[in-house]
Amino acid sequence: MIAIIDYGLGNIKNVQRAVEHLGYKTILTDKQSEIEAADIIILPGVGHFKDAMQAIQARGLASVLQSITDKPIIGICLGMQLLYDWSAEGNIEGLKLFPGNIVPIKTQYPVPHLGWNNLISNHPQLAQDVYFVHSYQAEMSEHVVAFAEYGDPIPAIVQYKHYIGIQFHPEKSGDDGLTILNQALKGGFLL
Repeated sequence: MIAIIDYGLGNIKNVQRAVEHLGYKTILTDKQSEIEAADIIILPGVGHFKDAMQAIQARGLASVLQSITDKPIIGICLGMQLLYDWSAEGNIEGLKLFPGNIVPIKTQYPVPHLGWNNLISNHPQLAQDVYFVHSYQAEMSEHVVAFAEYGDPIPAIVQYKHYIGIQFHPEKSGDDGLTILNQALKGGFLL
């Protein structure tokens, strides 16, 4: 069973449909017992970092997610950013599951980074065109599995321990996005 965290923000129904289309059983939940019983946890998200962290904290989900050390947690879009230590979007701490910070996108191109962009990666399945919508980004680090060029490199997929972050929307990226989401659900991208 895959638990998709429902904290009142995000595109949870689209993510749920995508995961179920791949053949997995899901549950939308904010209940600790259901999250802890799941095999995989997905933290989706759309919107403002500070609003999302406050919603997560108000439901007591931060400590639940931080206590899970034995199963994958996959953050999608804002959900990826929430895994990090801190964000400039609201000057607030994140879940601190992933080392690093979330910073504004600095580029000569329009912000938000909106639309289709190619992934660059050494991983054979990740040379795909995927759909982005975001104004903040993770910092580049050794945990980046794939990135997109948008004036400067923007981390698109990150993996650290049992945490995986996907900055783009795999559920809006057609068959290529579903292939990447399925690979994340099967254990990730480390070579």
